[in-house]
Amino acid sequence: MSTPLRLVGFLAAALAVFAAAAGVGKAVGPVDTETEEHGHSGETAQGGDADGHGSHGGGETDALPGGLSVSAAGHTLELATDAAEAGRDREVAFTVTGPDGEPVTDYDVVHEKQLHLIAVRRDLTGFQHLHPTLDDDGVWRTGVDLTPGAWRIFTDFSAHGTPLTLGADLQVAGDYEPAEPVAESRTAEVDDYQVRLTGDLTPGQDGELRLTVTKDGEPVTDLQPYLGAYGHLVALRAGDLAYLHVHPDGEPGDGSTPAGPEVVFHATAPSAGRYHLYLDFRHDGVVRTAAFTLTTGGSRQARPTESATPDAGEEQHSDSHQH
Repeated sequence: MSTPLRLVGFLAAALAVFAAAAGVGKAVGPVDTETEEHGHSGETAQGGDADGHGSHGGGETDALPGGLSVSAAGHTLELATDAAEAGRDREVAFTVTGPDGEPVTDYDVVHEKQLHLIAVRRDLTGFQHLHPTLDDDGVWRTGVDLTPGAWRIFTDFSAHGTPLTLGADLQVAGDYEPAEPVAESRTAEVDDYQVRLTGDLTPGQDGELRLTVTKDGEPVTDLQPYLGAYGHLVALRAGDLAYLHVHPDGEPGDGSTPAGPEVVFHATAPSAGRYHLYLDFRHDGVVRTAAFTLTTGGSRQARPTESATPDAGEEQHSDSHQH
C-alpha cells in the first residue's frame, strides 16, 4: 500500500475512535469535579452565627470542625511556648494574629467575654473553661492547672464578626499517668448535685440535649446566670478533639426561660463517634462542671444507667478561678 493510502486509512480510523468516545461521553455525562462545601463524612464547616452560636471557625479550614487547626480565616493562634511545667495556676500566654500578621487587639464580646479559653488534657481529663486577660500588645494571659501530659488549648472568639475556634497543643513535663477510658455516661455527680443528660447527638443533624440539675434529689429551680445563660456546654470528639461549642435555648430574663431544673441545648455532631460533654452551671455563687460521654453512630444509642464521670466533674470551680 502506498504512503498516501496508509495516511488516509490512519485518519479514518482516528476519526472513528474520536466519534465513539464522544458518544460514550454523551451517554455517561461529564465528570463531576465539584468538591462538597461541607467536607466529607457529614462533617460540617467551621463557622457560626455572628453572635457566636454554633461551631466556630471558617476561612481556610471550612471542611473541618472547630479547634482542629491552629489557623483559620487568616487568623493564627500562637502560644508563647509549647511546653510548660506541671502545677496549679501555671501561666499560659498567647496571641492571635490577624490577616495582616499583627496581634489582634479588637475582639467582639460573645457570651459576656472577648475570648473563651478551654484547656483539656488529650485523655479528656482536667477540663477548664477560663477567661484570660488581654494587654495592650495583644497578648492574652491566664493561669491553668496543669498535670503532666499533652494538653489541647482552644481559643473560642469572634473578631470583626468572624467567629473562630483555634487549637494548639501544649506539652507539660513530668511523669504522665494516663486516665482510664471513660465509659458512656449520661449522669454526673458534682458535690451535692446530680445532673442527668437526655437526648442524642446525631451526625449532620440538629439534636436536642436536655440537662436536668438536682441537689440532694430535689430539682434546682434557681440556677444563676453564667456567661449570659443558665448553662454553658462544650463537646469534644474523642480521638482528634474536634470542638463543638453549643448554647442553650433562651436566656435569663427573657420571660420564657426558667432558671432550672432543665437547661436545653441544640448541637450537631460532625460525624459518628464518641463525644465528651462538659456542662458549666452556677448555683449558690459557685460554677461547677459536670461531664458526660455519648456515642453516636447515626442512630439512637442505648442509655446505660451507671454513672461514670471524668475528672473534670470532680473539682469545684469558683468564680474567682475564671480568669
